[in-house]
Amino acid sequence: MDRLTELGILVAVLETGSLTAAARRLRLSAPAVTRGLAALEARTGVRLVERSTRRLAPTESGARMADRARMVLAAYGETVREPEDAALRGRLRITAPVVFGSRHVGPLVMQFLALHRQVQIELELADRNLDLIEEALDLAVRIGHMADSSLVARRVGEVRRVLVASPAYVAANGMPQMPGELIATDAIVTSLHSTPMQWRFPDGKRERVINLAPRLLINDVEAILDAARAGHGVVRALSYQVVNDIAEGRLVRLLEAFEPPPLPVQLVVSGTRYMPARLRLFLDYATGELGKLAVIHERAIQPG
Repeated sequence: MDRLTELGILVAVLETGSLTAAARRLRLSAPAVTRGLAALEARTGVRLVERSTRRLAPTESGARMADRARMVLAAYGETVREPEDAALRGRLRITAPVVFGSRHVGPLVMQFLALHRQVQIELELADRNLDLIEEALDLAVRIGHMADSSLVARRVGEVRRVLVASPAYVAANGMPQMPGELIATDAIVTSLHSTPMQWRFPDGKRERVINLAPRLLINDVEAILDAARAGHGVVRALSYQVVNDIAEGRLVRLLEAFEPPPLPVQLVVSGTRYMPARLRLFLDYATGELGKLAVIHERAIQPG
């Protein structure tokens, strides 16, 4: 194992907090990571990482060495970087929410692949936020605010949480005027998450919480929307999912005055890893293409 790899192992171990996660990030075996870290500690004659049952943490010497190692690795990457035309090949791993991914990211990926035939893309659609480092992902499309400060986000639009029901359901049950009226409604909710069955609404500086007793739970967003279109109840959806249904009269928007603030739609990459040319190119391409989508801009669905 060369000495640059040993430095990369130290940085990966400290940034991910475990030997297993570092191995996935570096695409090495866990024993190889363990040997590389041990070799670096033997070479320097000092302990660089404190081991515990929960997490690995740097010693004072380890933290200083990791800071210098990042600079060394960055300089090395710049030195040996291939010309842009030669570097535009290889695989990208991308994740996106299921509905947004199937409707908008999938077609974008196909267009990109048609333009760059040496690139391979693995697209994983999931409605939970996959960890970019743990899952060895290059880019994520995220809807919502970020909590991880190690990620770098590029905003491309925004969406709203909206309540909708079919015209037939509203005609039979009335148009609610206040959030409290939803307690008695036929709520249709997702069973994908274990969080409490609640809808939250802004109420000044606080939130109004409506506890639900849903009659229908479904683990698929498209099936939930189909149930709403068929008149089985009220759904809370993201605006991009229902903008066409509202425009064409299949669904009616409810309680517009009580909608929460919009959520950002963002392209997210790791801020701690070198960005290869193919990823920089895809990031720029996706920014431009997603920026054209009316469904993730306020003009698509304005409060009444």
